[in-house]
Amino acid sequence: QWQLVEFGGGSVEPGGSLRLSCVISGFPLDLYAIGWFRQAPGKEREGVSCITSSGGTTNYANDVKGRFTISRDNVQKTVYLQMNSLEPEDTAVYYCAAGWGSGRTMCLLQTNEYDYWGQGTQVTVSS
Repeated sequence: QWQLVEFGGGSVEPGGSLRLSCVISGFPLDLYAIGWFRQAPGKEREGVSCITSSGGTTNYANDVKGRFTISRDNVQKTVYLQMNSLEPEDTAVYYCAAGWGSGRTMCLLQTNEYDYWGQGTQVTVSS
């Protein structure tokens, strides 16, 4: 049975860092692109970053470029999101998601591209 579980959320002051992990089981990770999304209260879920199945291409939302870095370890079946220089506007529940990606050279930050979702982890940035 497929499963995505997020770890690493928490509370941090502005300017701080967190690293989120998404541990995947139940399907061959090397065939799937992985995306990170977030949803703040009262707002729609939005794409943050994604990485192709091979790990060769990444994509970032404009407001996180230069601050967040996505990476994957297909052997460990884990995808990471390193978040630096966090801002209060980054406060949200963060979700990882998997979408079919075999042979694709790009990934998209659209929720309808992803079929499997984790339960989310809360990230709070405040002083």
